[in-house]
Amino acid sequence: MADSITLKGMRFFAYHGLLPAEREQGQEIVVDVVLETDLRPAGQSDELTDTVDYRQAYDVARGVIEGPPHNLLESMAEEIAHRLLALERVAAVTVSVRKPHVKFPGPLDHSEITIRRER
Repeated sequence: MADSITLKGMRFFAYHGLLPAEREQGQEIVVDVVLETDLRPAGQSDELTDTVDYRQAYDVARGVIEGPPHNLLESMAEEIAHRLLALERVAAVTVSVRKPHVKFPGPLDHSEITIRRER
């Protein structure tokens, strides 16, 4: 499917990770989602009911990231993808989750994982 809705750079502060310091001090988590859906009906009708309301997708990502702690980025992404696929009209989703402030012994821009799931 060529049609998609993208939310890029959603930023949340959360308490995830394997290390005790990550869970105590918290850190910024950045999420991108691509929702694959047929946008023709909304393009023709100009009605929100004919598309995916991306406010719902934002709320899903926020709910997972600000919710109970996860050890791994993979687990956060999987839960986000599962919840997004439950939204009406979403055929597939790509989720990227990254930590922009990873404590590492050398230079590192961020750590990131990306998954794609479909119905």
